[in-house]
Amino acid sequence: MEDNIIKELKINEQITAQTVRLLGAEGEQLGVVSLKEANQKADESGLDLVEISPNANPPVCRIMNYGKYKFEAQKKEKEAKKKQKAIDTKTMELSMRIEEHDMLFKAKQVKKFLESGAKVKILIKGVRGRLAGFAHQGIANMEKFYEMVQEFCVVDQKPQLTGTIITMMLAPKNAK
Repeated sequence: MEDNIIKELKINEQITAQTVRLLGAEGEQLGVVSLKEANQKADESGLDLVEISPNANPPVCRIMNYGKYKFEAQKKEKEAKKKQKAIDTKTMELSMRIEEHDMLFKAKQVKKFLESGAKVKILIKGVRGRLAGFAHQGIANMEKFYEMVQEFCVVDQKPQLTGTIITMMLAPKNAK
């Protein structure tokens, strides 16, 4: 994310404003100066002039080592990516007229998914025609299914009819 910000920053000769608010290498205010004077100060210190806030009036520029700044920003981004955990989502389909034994079998599968830390999306497809009038039975099946696995999970999204599909999302208890 910070990498995108880095690409948008203008440095040295890319800056087009006539006057800029200048910050020193240590972050100290150096006041509003001409762009030429700001570039001279940056050259004297052997650093780059970087436009950090182009929308301000006048734009804010800072004297800094741009290469080092870019490297540090990329390093932070990599660290943030390492700390992120990808959440796996599994899907389990039921039917409107599912039998008790089939539901128990699918509940065992869902328990395995939840114990491995994955979220589980429960679906009942094909709620159309005459079955659309009995959508409440499909929702009741979902709630019954949840009762079978409730010791392992919490409801992330309650059962709801969307078009011809009833969906419910379950998340592992230890993740909450």
